[in-house]
Amino acid sequence: MTYSIAVLGAGKIGEALLAGLLGGGRRVEDLMFTERHPDRAAELTTRYGFRAVDVATAAKEADVIVVAVKPQDIEPLLDELGPNLDVGTLVVSLCAGLPTTLYERRLPDGVPVVRVMPNTPMVVGEAMSAISPGRYATGDHLATVEELLSVVGVVVRVPESQQDAVTALSGSGPAYFFYLVEAMIDAGILLGLPRAVSEKLIIQSAVGAAAMLAKTGEHPVTLREAVTSPAGTTIMAIRELEKHGVRAALLDAIEAARDRSQELGRQHDED
Repeated sequence: MTYSIAVLGAGKIGEALLAGLLGGGRRVEDLMFTERHPDRAAELTTRYGFRAVDVATAAKEADVIVVAVKPQDIEPLLDELGPNLDVGTLVVSLCAGLPTTLYERRLPDGVPVVRVMPNTPMVVGEAMSAISPGRYATGDHLATVEELLSVVGVVVRVPESQQDAVTALSGSGPAYFFYLVEAMIDAGILLGLPRAVSEKLIIQSAVGAAAMLAKTGEHPVTLREAVTSPAGTTIMAIRELEKHGVRAALLDAIEAARDRSQELGRQHDED
């Protein structure tokens, strides 16, 4: 289906989505973006051919508006967007923690809003995105958003009440993996391996383990037990992780991320 798309905010996620849409067969003339920094706007136009516009132009010309700014920048953006937006325009929010009710209060009555929690692997076409409909969004609107986001990864539908949990789990999730990989690389160096060798060993192990989870359909416990021989090296390592409470710490960390997501939403909740 041919329709025009404007991405408001051309950071890493905004650029990744635009590039994915272009690579997925969208016409460059149907893609536009807004960007506060002229140098950044010129860079994207030169690299891809996308048209840089202001918010008012995006609101008037685009069939789908994708909001990809930082949560703290949402209020002034909605001030610009609201007076220029047609009620038939689909608004897609990629802003962590912001509820659809915020948009519905600030935009013309009846504008459909779909909330999305993506994550940074979008830049390599491997995003995990969860989508939720607002009050006026229909099944057709959700299908449109699924179509858009499927070019940069996997999409699931969840009730909006679960979006804070999604934010904590998959939205922040890549950071947890990067943190673990960083620690394991340092462990390799501690054991005497060159950094380059340690990095290659751990990164490929992470890629392979993720592929096993995705392709075999086996439960993580089953896959872990297959590596864990009686009285072997792996069980000794697992014992140390349990002694140091790594599992409990991870649960607490994800709960803390969920709580922060809820807090961000409350900061913009006027109800």
